[in-house]
Formats: sequence, structure tokens, C-alpha cells
Amino acid sequence: MSLSLFNLEGKIALVTGATHGLGMAMAMQLGKAGATIVINGNSSQQKIDDAITEYKKENVTVHGYKFDVTNEAEVAKAITAIEKEVGNIDILVNNAGIIKRIPLETMEVDDFKEVIDVDLVAPFIVSKHVVKGMIARKSGKIINICSMMTELGRNTVGAYAAAKGGLKMLTKNMATEWAKHNIQVNGIGPGYFATSQTAPIRVDGHPFNDFIVNRTPAAKWGDPEDLGGAAIFLASAASNFVNGHILYVDGGILATIGKPSNED
Repeated sequence: MSLSLFNLEGKIALVTGATHGLGMAMAMQLGKAGATIVINGNSSQQKIDDAITEYKKENVTVHGYKFDVTNEAEVAKAITAIEKEVGNIDILVNNAGIIKRIPLETMEVDDFKEVIDVDLVAPFIVSKHVVKGMIARKSGKIINICSMMTELGRNTVGAYAAAKGGLKMLTKNMATEWAKHNIQVNGIGPGYFATSQTAPIRVDGHPFNDFIVNRTPAAKWGDPEDLGGAAIFLASAASNFVNGHILYVDGGILATIGKPSNED
């Protein structure tokens, strides 16, 4: 197999929510593989500009657009602008997401709906508008960012789990409908990663840190760069006959029932 199968030169990749965290880590690796990156954010233009600075430090060609992924009118306008100003979108990574840790019995319906809108409805909206160009060109890659909660439940994340479980089935249905157009739609399910957001709980003795290290066969948190290979694979010609699959990058969590805390 030639490594050229993984080369993304000449490709344009839109990665939603890639101003920080795992989205930035994946987008950065796609850029290093040759893709021109388009990042999206919605909180502030300054946050997008700051992220662009970080990408450019790594010699990644990047553009930034501010729009709300849950607002179809804004999405349609942004996709039109991106394809006019940057070029045709070859790769879409639906990464933008939120989580609200609230027990279901006390969660407000509006909070539940907001999580569903961002984590499930938005990937549908963005994909709907990007895929039209992919269908016309008979080529495209869509990657939906799923989660451990796509397969497992956990206290206080019922809305998030419902959304990410739904995203798995949306991924499979997108693959089913769009495969005839030479479009591959797959998902990535990240495990638990060492990011700035998890730093406060990634200390020896913290109950959640000990739980994750004990629950993961690799016995450690993932490095955000570990997601890069999966993203490049699913965005490249190397995955041209992979469709409707969720690739879990989790250090083996889903492979095991776990072990007692006192077991080596």
C-alpha cells in the first residue's frame, strides 16, 4: 500500500468546533497531511482568530468562519461562502458539540433539547448542505464525532448519550443513502483524552482519574494527537471502501468489562 493513499494535498476540510480541544487536534493533523483547513466557531471571532494563529504556527493553511451549526440559514450562507472563497469542501468533520451534566429527573426540557440540537441535529444540518456539492462531484468524506456515550451510559449525561447514540445511527443512514455517490460517511468515537479541560481531574488520587486509568486497558489517558491517524484514515483514499463504521479510539475501553480497582 502506498502512503500516497493518506495524502490530503489539494483537499479542503471543514471541521466544526475546531477552535480548541480534540477538534483542533484532528484538524491540525489533517492540515499536516496536506489539507486546507476551514474551522468553525460560534462563541467569538476572537477565539477563531486565536485558533488560526495556533494553526499557522504549525504551517497549516487555515481559514475561519463564525456561524451557528444549529441555525440552518447561517449554515447555508457559510457553506456557500466557503465554497466560493476557499473552494469545494472535500472533507467534513462534524465535531462541534456540548455536554450538560444534569441528572435526567431534574434536567429541564430546554437543556435536553439544546444538547440534542448541537450534538445530533447540527451534524444533519451541516452535512445536508455540504453533501449537495459532494453529490454533484461524486466524491466526499464525512466524519461524525461520536463518543464512548454512543455505546455506554453514565450518570448525568443522558441527553449527551441520547444524541451521540443517535449520531451513530445517523452516520449509518448517511452512509446508506450517499454511498452510491462515492461518499463515505463514518464516525470516530474518542475515549478519554488529556486536554486542558480534563487537566483538573487528571491527577493521581482523583476518583475520576483513577477510574479512567483503571477502566482503560492501556492504563492511561489518550494523547489528542492519537486521534489524528483515525481522522486522516477516514478522510483519505485509504478508506474508500469503509462506510458506516464507527472507529473507537479509546485505548481498549469498549473491548473489556474492566477490572477490580485492586487488580494489577
